[in-house]
Amino acid sequence: MQASATTDGSSGQAVVAPPQNAVKAVQRIGVTKEVFPGEKRVATVPEVVEKLIKLGFAVSVESGAGDAANFSDETYRAAGAQIVNGAAALWAESDIVFKVCVPTPAEVDMMRDGGILIGFIWPAQNPELMQQLTAKKATVLAIDALPRMLSRAQKMDALTSQAGVSGYRAVVEAANAFGRFFAGQITAAGKVQPAKVFIAGAGVAGLAAIGTAVGLGAIVRANDTRAEVADQVISMGGEFVKVDYEEEGGGGGGYAKVMSEGFQQAQRDMYAKQAREVDIIITTALIPGKPAPKLITAEMVKSMKPGSVIVDMAAERGGNCELTEPGQSVVKHGVTIVGYTDLASRLAKQSSTLYATNLFRLAEELCKTKDGVVNVNMEDDAIRGLTVTKEGSITWPPPAPKLPAAATAPAKPAAAPAAKKAHGHGEASAPMAGSKLAIMFGVAALLFWLIGANAPKEFLSHFTVFVLACFVGYMVVWNVKPALHTPLMSVTNAISSIIAIGALVQISPLADALERPNSLITWVAAAGIVLTAINMFGGFAVTQRMLAMFRK
Repeated sequence: MQASATTDGSSGQAVVAPPQNAVKAVQRIGVTKEVFPGEKRVATVPEVVEKLIKLGFAVSVESGAGDAANFSDETYRAAGAQIVNGAAALWAESDIVFKVCVPTPAEVDMMRDGGILIGFIWPAQNPELMQQLTAKKATVLAIDALPRMLSRAQKMDALTSQAGVSGYRAVVEAANAFGRFFAGQITAAGKVQPAKVFIAGAGVAGLAAIGTAVGLGAIVRANDTRAEVADQVISMGGEFVKVDYEEEGGGGGGYAKVMSEGFQQAQRDMYAKQAREVDIIITTALIPGKPAPKLITAEMVKSMKPGSVIVDMAAERGGNCELTEPGQSVVKHGVTIVGYTDLASRLAKQSSTLYATNLFRLAEELCKTKDGVVNVNMEDDAIRGLTVTKEGSITWPPPAPKLPAAATAPAKPAAAPAAKKAHGHGEASAPMAGSKLAIMFGVAALLFWLIGANAPKEFLSHFTVFVLACFVGYMVVWNVKPALHTPLMSVTNAISSIIAIGALVQISPLADALERPNSLITWVAAAGIVLTAINMFGGFAVTQRMLAMFRK
């Protein structure tokens, strides 16, 4: 766009106005204080504020937003953020708002027209909120709508980071309510049996719970409808308990699917058995947008030992236990049932830090030019999946992301045509290969016999060692996969040292070597020492570099 010229009234000189949109204004990110009852998390933390500023953004934080997570206003101010008093002022001056919880209608009313909102939205469960955001002509990126099957989106996956914190906290809550050691101990006062923990669901939260419970010394069992997670459970130190019913439970987006009635009945039988045996049950089964499946019945609770504990991580959607009271910890039939819906918020500092990092990674994708201006690129599968409204238009649900094509197995070569009969005797080419091999071995045997019959005894002993060395070298080095060649450097160093010793024996009479400069053996031995020295020192250098990869 061309610049326009005006006339200065005092001097009559032409004044050139700057071209419109020549410089993009830096956008301001606002971090509001969460108003959901009991929520302690905050959408960004001081260390991430510094990174956002390096991306070119200006950052405002509502006063007191991080107090519940132990981030004071002073720490935000020291990181370069502006502290704003009052939610209305923050929403009014922010081009982009970072949030944790779903915004309330009152918060949306305070939002600037055409602004950008990033946080948990759950568009399928909040149609009225979607309409209100549309009326504001807002661009909304729902962090819960991230297409999790994209590997490059994992760094932005707040559902995973928060589920990991919740799984850890669930074990802490179970340990607090259990009243006994998790690990077994033998003391002068008697023997303490280890706690037995059963975890229903081995997703992100379940695996975090498994690792935490194993770390505390408990005997951990786990189950999941997806058979492929069995190896993950075992790798975390748990025991995978299989349902006696064949059905695959993998669903889309990394979630489990709703199983058939036959599978559910077999699963209930298995849960009933585990309820009688274990001390603690942690349930994590939940599919977003659907009521939590009832896995633990009242009869199962009655069958548990007095003092046992159930931590129901699906309490927010009704709970996996029939007796769960969302948001409460209750005792029924002698069993403590923990139904807290704010497990991640109970570790506010840690969960806020992880969530802030997820949003920062998203900001990097939105502002690749690092000029403080967001570009919502709808051609990017990850950004397209996150965007539920764009400038007042509802864009949710998104089209299926374009996943990379699965690697196809190489086509099998066509079967070789049958070999033609040779000389009319009906002998095919395959038997001919065997006969050639027999002839080769026969010639080799004859050659060895001739050498043994005519060579000196000393030569035969050295020749025998040479043949065995060739055979052993082939089996030890040549027959090993290339991926393992680097670890074999240590073995080749040992072989090289033996070669060097042999060469040194050959040139030990140095004076004779000088007197007989044409001695072939002496000079070959000297060359062997040079080559093996290079191989030895190079091998040790490569080995040290390899070992350094595994050191912290």
